[in-house]
Amino acid sequence: MRTERKMLLIGWLAGLATAGGIAGIALTLILTGVIFNISATQPHTPLFAWGVHATMKNSVARRSRGDVPRLPLTRDTLLAGAREYEAHCVVCHGGPGVARAPWVSGMLPTPPYLIDASSRWSHAELYNLVHDGVKMTGMPAWGEVESDRKVAEVVAFLEIMPKLTSDQFDRLRRRVHAELAASSPTVPAAGQPSGATP
Repeated sequence: MRTERKMLLIGWLAGLATAGGIAGIALTLILTGVIFNISATQPHTPLFAWGVHATMKNSVARRSRGDVPRLPLTRDTLLAGAREYEAHCVVCHGGPGVARAPWVSGMLPTPPYLIDASSRWSHAELYNLVHDGVKMTGMPAWGEVESDRKVAEVVAFLEIMPKLTSDQFDRLRRRVHAELAASSPTVPAAGQPSGATP
């Protein structure tokens, strides 16, 4: 009986030492850059990409419970959201009939188009994503530099965007640029939106 326990303990310690050794080797290979290539020119392995995406989705869902601002979808809200989207989002995320800026394809992961974002994320999740950003993606936490109202305006715009045609989206962009050009001589003229190209 004593020999059995001794053998069990030795087996357990040997297993623990083996697992620790494997973990130590893996950690060394990761920290020295042998296993993980940080270059944005090399795609993630499918397993790693799946793991990171699943973690992001679950993290957003877990942290998006509770009350978040919801604005009525009025004309003023739509225009305010369009202003914010044009100023901060369209370059990376495009819009109806508008491609992302060419340099965005050099990012890994590539920022997603948001035309159908409201069908993939709840209102609270969209608010969380815009307000808190997403680590290691280039997506800033807009809540750190913009008011909760402005974040809510962007979310309201994202929720209406699937209903916009490319012509309607283009008219909104032209109106935003005309307003900005009237208030600042350094803004491109209407019809010459900065950033993304149609």
